Amino acid sequence: MKISLMKKLSLAFLLTAIVAIIAAGLISNYMIDKKFNSYLISQQKSKEDKIAAMINSLYKEKGGFISIDEEEIVRYASAEKLYIQIKDNSDKVLLTANNLPTTKSAMMHSMMGGMMKRYSENNGEYTEDKYLLKKNNKKLGIITFGYYNSSYFNSSAQSFIMTLNHSFMISFLVALAFSLIISIFFSKQISAPLIKITQTSNKMRDGELECRAQVNSKTKEISDLATSINYLADTLQKQELLRKRMTSDIAHELRTPLTNLKSHIEALLDKVWEPTDEVLEGFHEEIERLIKLVNGLNNMAKLEQAKVILNKSKFNISQELEKIINSFEPLYKNVGLNIYSKIAPNIEISLDKDKFNQVMYNLLSNALKYSKENGEVLVTLKSLEANIIIEVKDNGIGISKKDLPFIFERFYRTDESRDKNTGGSGIGLTIVKNIVEAHKGTITVSSSLGEGSTFVITFKN
Repeated sequence: MKISLMKKLSLAFLLTAIVAIIAAGLISNYMIDKKFNSYLISQQKSKEDKIAAMINSLYKEKGGFISIDEEEIVRYASAEKLYIQIKDNSDKVLLTANNLPTTKSAMMHSMMGGMMKRYSENNGEYTEDKYLLKKNNKKLGIITFGYYNSSYFNSSAQSFIMTLNHSFMISFLVALAFSLIISIFFSKQISAPLIKITQTSNKMRDGELECRAQVNSKTKEISDLATSINYLADTLQKQELLRKRMTSDIAHELRTPLTNLKSHIEALLDKVWEPTDEVLEGFHEEIERLIKLVNGLNNMAKLEQAKVILNKSKFNISQELEKIINSFEPLYKNVGLNIYSKIAPNIEISLDKDKFNQVMYNLLSNALKYSKENGEVLVTLKSLEANIIIEVKDNGIGISKKDLPFIFERFYRTDESRDKNTGGSGIGLTIVKNIVEAHKGTITVSSSLGEGSTFVITFKN
C-alpha cells in the first residue's frame, strides 16, 4: 500500500516531535524531581540544625533539662514530625520525643531494627541523623533525629509536584498540537510543489509539451527540479517543432523532384516530349537532388561519430588554416566574392586535423552560399591567454533572431536557406558544433538579418 508523501512527512515530523517532547519531559521531570528532593532534604537538615542548636542551648550540664525545656522539645518534635532521642556519654537516654506516624513502642522496636520495613512501606524510607550534644565545645552526649521521608514531603511539596506534572501534561498536549499543525504545514510546503511537478510531467507524457511547472518554492532542490522539468519541456517542445519542420522539409524536398520526374515521364509516355539530351539532363538534375537529400540523411552516422572518434595530433594551425583559405579562394572568385584572412603566425595546437578541416569547410561553404553579391568573408586566427580563437565573419544575408537559437539543431534550415541551389541538408552546423565540443571547445554565433554573421570558435591550448 502506497502512502502519499504528505502523510509520510506529517507522520515523520509528528513522531519526531512526540519522541522529542517525551524525552525532554522525562529528563526535565527527573532532574527537577531530583533537585526538589535535594532541596527538601536540605530544608530538613536546616530544621534539624536549628533544633539541635536549641537543645544545646536548653541543656544544663549540672541539671539537665527542666520540664519546660522538655515540653518545648516535644512541641518541636510534634510540629516537625520527628523522633528525637537524647543520650548522654554513658548511653543513658535523657529525653525521648516521638511524633512519627507509628506508636511509640513500635518506633522503639524499629529503632532497634525490629519492624522498620513494615512502617517504611507505608510512610516512606526511615532516616536517622545524629548531632552532638555539647556545651562549650565539650561533648556531653548524642542527639538523634529520626523521620520518614514522607514527613518532609508534605502537602505543599505534593501540591507543587502535582502542579508541575499537570504543567508538563498541558505543555505536552500544546506542543503536540503545534507539532501536528507545523508538520502538516511543512509537509504541504514540500509535497504541494512536487504534486504540481508530477502533474506537469504527466501532461508532458501525454503530449502536452507546452505545459510548464508553475512552482514558487524556496526549497533549493524543489526549485532546481522544477527548473529541470521546465527545461526538459522546452527542449522536447523545440525538438518536436524541429521534427515536424524536418518532416515537412524532407517531404517538400522529395515532392518537388519526384513531381518533376513524374510530369516529365508522363510527357514522354504521351509523346508530348521527345527523349532529347536536354530532357534527360533535367532528369539527371532531379535525381542528383534526391541523392543529395539521401546523402544528407546518411550523414547522421557521421554526426554521431564526430562525438566520439578523434585522432588528435599536434600541428601548426596557422599554416593549416592558410591552406584551407587558399583552397577556397578560386571558389569565391568564381562567384564574385572576396575572402580575406588575419592569421597569427606559428600557433600550434593538438586537434584532430581532419575534423578541424571539416569544421572550416562547413563554415566557409556556408559563408560562400549565403553571401551577397560582391560580398566579403574575413577569417581571423589569434591566441589569447590559454585560448585559440577562430572567427569567420561575412556580410551576407544573416540569420533572423527567431532562427538564431536553432541553427545548430540537426536538419534545421532557415527560411532564407531553402533555395534549391544553395539549400543544404541542415546538419552541417550540427556536425561543426559536435566536433568542436568533442575537442572541449565552444562555438558561438552572432548575426543580424541582412547584415551578416560571425562564427567564433574557441579551443583550449
